[in-house]
Amino acid sequence: MTIRRLPALSDIPAAAWDGLHDGRNPFVAHAFLSGLEIHGCLREHWGWTPHHLTLWDGDALIAAAPGYMKHNSHGEFVFDHAWARAYAHYGHDYYPKWLCAVPYSPVTGPRLLARDSDARRRLIDAIANHVPEIGASSAHVNFLDAEDDAAFADAPGWLQRIDVQYHWRNDAGWRDFADFLAAMDHKHRKNIRQERAKVARAGTDFRIVHGDEASEADLAAMHGFYLQTFADYGNSPALTLDFLKHLARAMPRQLVLILAYRAGETIAGALCLRGGDTLYGRYWGASQVLPGLHFETCYYQGIDYCLREGLTRFEPGAQGEHKIDRGFLPAFVRSRHWLAEPAFAHALASWCEEEAVAVRRYAAQLAAHSPFRAEASPP
Repeated sequence: MTIRRLPALSDIPAAAWDGLHDGRNPFVAHAFLSGLEIHGCLREHWGWTPHHLTLWDGDALIAAAPGYMKHNSHGEFVFDHAWARAYAHYGHDYYPKWLCAVPYSPVTGPRLLARDSDARRRLIDAIANHVPEIGASSAHVNFLDAEDDAAFADAPGWLQRIDVQYHWRNDAGWRDFADFLAAMDHKHRKNIRQERAKVARAGTDFRIVHGDEASEADLAAMHGFYLQTFADYGNSPALTLDFLKHLARAMPRQLVLILAYRAGETIAGALCLRGGDTLYGRYWGASQVLPGLHFETCYYQGIDYCLREGLTRFEPGAQGEHKIDRGFLPAFVRSRHWLAEPAFAHALASWCEEEAVAVRRYAAQLAAHSPFRAEASPP
């Protein structure tokens, strides 16, 4: 078995990489990750330097992890700034660190792409062994799925962190939006109907297009809304229009655009990706401010799409307790962390345990505010 570092995903055939996962999560696809690199979305001064780890049995690729050398914690969504400050306080360097993740995407999915469970375990060991070789302080695996998280259970030194997101789940078998609303209590059902009615009364229509249905104007409009949102919040946008065009070509049925129109003008849009059973909401923006437009574009149109298409999950992005009132319930997300310095590893193990207790308590409090009637609540 040999471990190889790849400075670019284009160094490996797409078929070899994609042969290590089932294709149900679009964010680990070769087309998505390599597209970020090729089309100018990863910038070294933002801390994203591709450093993918691959495990080979002779000439056969048996495991891989999408990885990046990081010199800051920009765009990760698993916040470790307190860890960096602790290192600095004691005269140590927290950066560079090695991160296994999907850039700018707080989306749960496979991170240890592997032919089988043995290859997955070997990859975990290889990651830990690789950290001191490259002069990194630590290794981090963000937003990994339950199967990958379980693989770390017997691996020494890997700390677990948890957090909360808000996800829509159709475990009850709702057939349409009316079914979904019927499961809610009167207050929340009424509020959602009122929000949708406000958008309709404003003369707003919606069109949902996949990548192979999107025109150049559709893609340019969506990218413009994305840029506007980042400008409004004073942040630097990472995704380029060329990247969106690439997704439309390379992932034609997985790219989903929700576009809002008023008086013949495109006024808002939400950019989503579609997986095997899940819709992932990633970015949105608008050129007009209308009551309820954000909720309709980012949430209700997506729920409608899932119900029509038979998708059972909708993950609309990180943060936002307001999502609970609209049918998105608390769900745990996970990350794993390995620190080369034993003293820091020991101290942060206790910190992670205390954090987990607080997060679970917080999630229980949130769950008590479910908008669903008790007899209709999803399990």
